[in-house]
Amino acid sequence: MTIKLYQFAPAFGLPNTSSFCLKLETYLRMTDTPFESVYTTDMGKAPKGKMPYIQDGKIEIGDSNFIINYLKQTYGDRLDAHLTPSERAISLSMRRLIEENLYWVMAHNRWIEPDNWEKTKAIFFKDLPPLLRATVPNIGRKNMQKQLEGHGMGKHSSAEIYAIGIADLTALSDFLADKPFFFGDEPTSLDASAYGILANILETPFNSPLKDRAQKSNNIVAYCHRIRDRYYPISAG
Repeated sequence: MTIKLYQFAPAFGLPNTSSFCLKLETYLRMTDTPFESVYTTDMGKAPKGKMPYIQDGKIEIGDSNFIINYLKQTYGDRLDAHLTPSERAISLSMRRLIEENLYWVMAHNRWIEPDNWEKTKAIFFKDLPPLLRATVPNIGRKNMQKQLEGHGMGKHSSAEIYAIGIADLTALSDFLADKPFFFGDEPTSLDASAYGILANILETPFNSPLKDRAQKSNNIVAYCHRIRDRYYPISAG
């Protein structure tokens, strides 16, 4: 049975401009798990009210981490089974850095910075009817601002936020070093998570000190190209 992956549609030449949707699709591709993408913006049907989510027969699961845990338990751990306990601890810590910290820097960049907000609004809300397009984007932006403030990231200045993000990128670049993937010659689930956000920083038109720093990290740039060429050989979007 083919898994249905509910996610946003490709944009900006990327398979997905949601780092979590891109993470999950990359994981499915890395594990050769058969799936069918269902592109939608209707989060009302999502189990946790957000993208992505999957449907596997009669089972529906939301949240990329819970989905990956389910896939490992149901179909086997095809990427991480060989990791030592120490490596698993490092993988979890790096994923937290990516998804609980660096993600919020990227969210600030897209939703709060005025120039980038216009790009976000144009692509993320383009399919709404004209009346809704005049109101819904601003509601979404206010909700994101509340989330950023609740997280704590939104209480900092833009310069401080980007300094935090640059430190995260530097840590990722230093840990990757000259390896093809974060734990060696073959990918693990950490690589799916990392690609989800790094590609969204590097390969989208949202300019920032964060993107500037990523572009100067030759190993990060090569890493994203390596994953794109291996798992997405045909350009999306």
